[in-house]
Amino acid sequence: MLGVFNVIRIGMDPYLIQYGNFVLTWHGFFTFVGVLFAIFLVAHWAKKDQILPDTVFSVALWAILGGIIGARLLHVIDFWGRIYKNDPVSALYVWQGGIGIYGAVLGGFVGGAIFVTIRNKDGLISFWNRWLKWLGRIEKIDLPSVGRLADLAAPAVLISMAIGRIGDIINGEHIARVTSLPWAFVYDHPDTQRLYAFIGDGQSSLSPSHPAVVYEMMWDIVIAGLLWFVLRGRLRPHGMMFVAFLGLYSLGRFFISFVRLDKIWIVGLDASQIVALTTLFITMTILISKGQWIKRNKGSRVETEAVSPEAVS
Repeated sequence: MLGVFNVIRIGMDPYLIQYGNFVLTWHGFFTFVGVLFAIFLVAHWAKKDQILPDTVFSVALWAILGGIIGARLLHVIDFWGRIYKNDPVSALYVWQGGIGIYGAVLGGFVGGAIFVTIRNKDGLISFWNRWLKWLGRIEKIDLPSVGRLADLAAPAVLISMAIGRIGDIINGEHIARVTSLPWAFVYDHPDTQRLYAFIGDGQSSLSPSHPAVVYEMMWDIVIAGLLWFVLRGRLRPHGMMFVAFLGLYSLGRFFISFVRLDKIWIVGLDASQIVALTTLFITMTILISKGQWIKRNKGSRVETEAVSPEAVS
């Protein structure tokens, strides 16, 4: 709520459930909700695109597994010295929150791509039907390309990320720079104060700070709108819209990270900014060299042309 000092005070307990050693944070809960909603959206859109929902659910299982591994791995690497060095087993406690969004997106893509690539391999089908037939026999199925599925998933992933950020807002996990702006956040719950004391590098949760996660949530929504209303169906070959998603997200994340207090790695940049610049360079190169922009004339004829730097900026 709005406090007397023109700041937004958040006093919610960052832990939704605490039972013994089990802890479920709001971040973990909203991430789970966001993932489920994304799967529902992709299945709904896929059905309109003549793709069976069961195919989406199968790919989603592998994408979720890859996303969890990638997200947690990147987070643990980033916070190894501050959190996990002295308690490495806690790196497995995914439900307590703590993920690296780049790891989630790239890991999810790799997981889904692996499934699509190997699912119809004769060797896999033969092995399964010989040694795992007690789980049910499998046959070849119709599978869309990795790029086609990735394009379908891109807007849904962004919406999922925005939903997950609601949990970040409640938890106050991403510590940002102090500001005098009227929309600064102050966290006054004791558990959040202890979190800041643990990883805040001396900054108190009672210090008004930038709502960096809100900035990122808003950017996620903006990109989702651009993909859905502007780029959908106009970038070819399949997979280019997913590439555009990675590039646009990286652009915003690079600048938003300047108001976050993350560990500096090199030349004044944190890990996410280094990843963002690398991703932005790769995605721009792919879009310019491989992408095609589909234009519709007054008639029904469709033209394609190579994407120029001006077309993707």
